[in-house]
Amino acid sequence: MKTKLIFGAATIAVCAFAVLISLTSCKRVDKSADQGQHKILVITTLLPLYDMARNIGGDKAGVSLLLPPGVEPHSFEPKPDDVVKIDKADVFIYTGKFMEPWAEDIIKGVTNKNLLVIDASQGTKMIPAVFHDADEPAGSLDPHIWLDFDNAKIMVRNIVKALQTKDRANSSYYEEKARDYSNKLTELDSSFKKTLASCKIKEIIYGGHYAFGYFAKRYGLKYIAAQGISPNAEPTVIDMSNLIKQIRKDKIKYIYYEELTSPKIAETLAKETNVKLLSLNAAHNISRDQLAQGDSFFDILQKDLESLKVGLECQ
Repeated sequence: MKTKLIFGAATIAVCAFAVLISLTSCKRVDKSADQGQHKILVITTLLPLYDMARNIGGDKAGVSLLLPPGVEPHSFEPKPDDVVKIDKADVFIYTGKFMEPWAEDIIKGVTNKNLLVIDASQGTKMIPAVFHDADEPAGSLDPHIWLDFDNAKIMVRNIVKALQTKDRANSSYYEEKARDYSNKLTELDSSFKKTLASCKIKEIIYGGHYAFGYFAKRYGLKYIAAQGISPNAEPTVIDMSNLIKQIRKDKIKYIYYEELTSPKIAETLAKETNVKLLSLNAAHNISRDQLAQGDSFFDILQKDLESLKVGLECQ
């Protein structure tokens, strides 16, 4: 699926609403003069960024998640209201052109000259993308960088620098919050390493798109996904046949399905091979129920660890 076709709507929206944005921006209040009480406004695109920015910003920043709860991010198309929200913000944080190619078109259309735009992937170590669709562009990189916790810590550093740039008076506050968040990442990483090292099975069969490449590489696991980077790319009959053979050959007992998308691929594989299903969430986004419960990025990953303990037969 070509980027121009997927995200053309975003470009049209930017152009059509440029005048509206200008009108809403022309009477912008000088927020820095609000006697130090103003919270810097931060817009993030995905759950990991939202969780990081919200925790680092604490009570000094108002952080919003652009992606609606329950929406699969790869198929997300921003609306004109989203452009207006970004234009009114102090900071806009996204994961990079490989995850949100529509973001660059929106950035070109905003009129807020003081908007600080942060590509959180800057400085991370990225790996090549895996595609099952011949129309995908060559040379693309896997955007699921947050599933390598070393990359996640770099994302944290990019975010804290942005907040410090916009609010130097609270620089040490953001630094302390970022340190706490990075320490939590270290603790979770240690839990994954310790648990997954004890697993009898070292292979993940995923009935969803290729989201766990970084994760599998970090923890020495074999990872096979039914789809490529794009969840819209349907596996062929040959792909499914090969997966079924692989599951039977390796005597796999559990297949993982993807949250926020239809589990039909995983269900088909499970039915054909008589195995059980477990969920595995790449933490792009959060469901409405999870949001209402107050679940965090760490909560989702902890549930993944529990699911992996069962499916991979870990001690």
